[in-house]
Amino acid sequence: MTSYSRQDVLRILQISSRQLHGWERAGLIPPLQEYSFQDLRQLRTLRLLREDDVSAASIRHSVVAMRAVAGLANPLAEASVVRNGTRLAFRCQGAMVDPIRRQFLFDFERLDRSQQAACSVVSPSAQSSRSISDTFFAAVQAEESGKKHNAIALYQTILDADPGYAPAYINLGTLHFHLRQYNRAEELYRKATVADPTYVLAFFDLGNVLDELGRLDESIAAYQRAVALSPRYADAHYNLALAFERKGEIRSALRHWHAYIRLDRSGPWAEHARTQIRKLLERETLSIAWRAGRFIARSPRSAPLTLVSASLAAH
Repeated sequence: MTSYSRQDVLRILQISSRQLHGWERAGLIPPLQEYSFQDLRQLRTLRLLREDDVSAASIRHSVVAMRAVAGLANPLAEASVVRNGTRLAFRCQGAMVDPIRRQFLFDFERLDRSQQAACSVVSPSAQSSRSISDTFFAAVQAEESGKKHNAIALYQTILDADPGYAPAYINLGTLHFHLRQYNRAEELYRKATVADPTYVLAFFDLGNVLDELGRLDESIAAYQRAVALSPRYADAHYNLALAFERKGEIRSALRHWHAYIRLDRSGPWAEHARTQIRKLLERETLSIAWRAGRFIARSPRSAPLTLVSASLAAH
């Protein structure tokens, strides 16, 4: 595999050493001495985003969120990046995702391309699909403009027409979740998991609403399903760690805290995870000491142990 030196990267991408160091300090890329072609693609994407005045903090937050939502190791290289206001969206597996809001977005650019390439004769099924896409776009617009009840009605219209349209279940469920209508949100998230059993976000959101309903064991099961589908889903590990702490299952909590900080090494949530690890380890040490004191108590009449050298013992 062809590799490129740092000087090669600076020359090919027409960036300065200071820019490259800045991206490394911001945590956007790891510091390397040799780069692959995939690394060049990622760096080119970073350069274009920075030229478009997208802040380093916004890029970092979007990338971390996408790693959690989709389980991608390197979202800037493994998915197509689209600017979405001050944040980033990613085209991944045929859909466009806002990872920070954890919602699917209407991909109007893709629709424009498909319309340009469409044949003049459109089948009834294609017309129906376009109608659903248009309605989804209108629902997203209504939601973003604060017209939540209009958005709810539009998402419901989509589901009446296509009961297997998983993104509508998720967005509608999230609206009900924020309205504190948790039972309705649970119903919608469960329908999303049936419509697409590989839909990681559906299981994560289901875990969140079950937690709000106080059904901790069911919540843990939903998060575990999300992690089984996407082992690099950082937020699912985070929530599992919290849930196991509440159950008093310290070792399980520690396992997921460690998994989280392997996936998110910097930032406030990573620091909180490290703090919890320290606290749990201290608690576990005290617990072990207490059990030892209880079951292996030293007798007050017992003689103190004396170290004897090997040579004396032989005599």
